[in-house]
Amino acid sequence: MGSFPTPPPPEILPPQSQYTPPPPRPRRRWASAPATYLLVGINCAVFVAMVLRGVSIWSPNVDQLMSWGADNAGNVLIEGQWWRIVTAMFVHAGILHIATNMWCLWNLGLLAEPLMGSFGLFAAYILTGAAGNLLSTLVYWSWSYSDWMKYHDIGVFPAGAGASGAVFGIAGALIVLLKSKRLPIPQYELKRLRRSVIYFAAINLVIGLSLNFGSKFTGVAIDNPAHIGGCMCGLLFAVPMVPRIGSPRSEFQTRMRLAVAMVVVLLVMFGFYLAQLPRG
Repeated sequence: MGSFPTPPPPEILPPQSQYTPPPPRPRRRWASAPATYLLVGINCAVFVAMVLRGVSIWSPNVDQLMSWGADNAGNVLIEGQWWRIVTAMFVHAGILHIATNMWCLWNLGLLAEPLMGSFGLFAAYILTGAAGNLLSTLVYWSWSYSDWMKYHDIGVFPAGAGASGAVFGIAGALIVLLKSKRLPIPQYELKRLRRSVIYFAAINLVIGLSLNFGSKFTGVAIDNPAHIGGCMCGLLFAVPMVPRIGSPRSEFQTRMRLAVAMVVVLLVMFGFYLAQLPRG
């Protein structure tokens, strides 16, 4: 009678805990919002460079700001220095100025970037900031044109600097995007977030208007036209868009391109209009 083969010993399994897959590594916050951190980093780097080159950390004068790219209606429309429309949004008039702007940019950026994507947030910053500076150029040119005709000195136009126009632009875009029913977020939470953004924009606009209401500016002051222009452009920028969260990728990208193209065309037309203003 033949012998049966001896069965193998039962496999000894290690404790179940060793088979539990490791938890996913948390994604670094900067990796989920690179455009926000990039924009904050650029602004801070420019300010540090300004200070290292002798610009006052607390209260730079107008000449110092202009040498680093601040906006001025005379320099733009008379001297043809259109690049200031972009550079001015990265120049700040002191540490308190940049600290408040970067705090707002950081908070709004971290909220907006998941909805707009990194490219969308960066585009919103540049385009709405440019819109604010273009409107500021028009307003201050209109207010100070007679003084320039009298003295022929571009110094009669006030200097404008700071990221606040772009920050208001991001706030405007959020006001529109947070209304979307595509977002997989409870409606009461969306309403709370949207209300907070609206309050932020409204309160800061009122503060700025109350400080400078009805006066011609000399030197550095709160640039309310840039705030208003940035916010209006942000609202317009987000109209064709859908939030990245909750929307098909192809639809989101198509609408993003449409929004960017639309605003670029409008800004070019606005700039062309400004270039045709009478110089005397």
